Amino acid sequence: MAGCYELKKAKNGEFFFNLLAANGQNILKSEMYSSRAAAENGIASVQSNCTEDGQYECKESSNGKAYFVLKAKNHQVIGQSQMYESDSGCQNGIESCKTNGTSTTIKDLTAD
Repeated sequence: MAGCYELKKAKNGEFFFNLLAANGQNILKSEMYSSRAAAENGIASVQSNCTEDGQYECKESSNGKAYFVLKAKNHQVIGQSQMYESDSGCQNGIESCKTNGTSTTIKDLTAD
């Protein structure tokens, strides 16, 4: 079973998505979008950028945990990973994003 996207609506009315691995673990959370169409474009951007090493950037949070961001070709951040205990965990997360990010399965959870 492959991963999938969950399209959601925040309490403030904005839209976002999560990329989930086949085991249901959250790999990537998107930025907030003002419209459903913009969030869907964000998913398409993950699908087209996730296989390219150069679109990922590993970072370190203020508490010392590693995480990554996935960027579009225009260098805008599409999404951010969870926090990892180690750089190797972050690299594993990137590999999971590459594997699952091309999924075309989108679960629409925007209905109230």
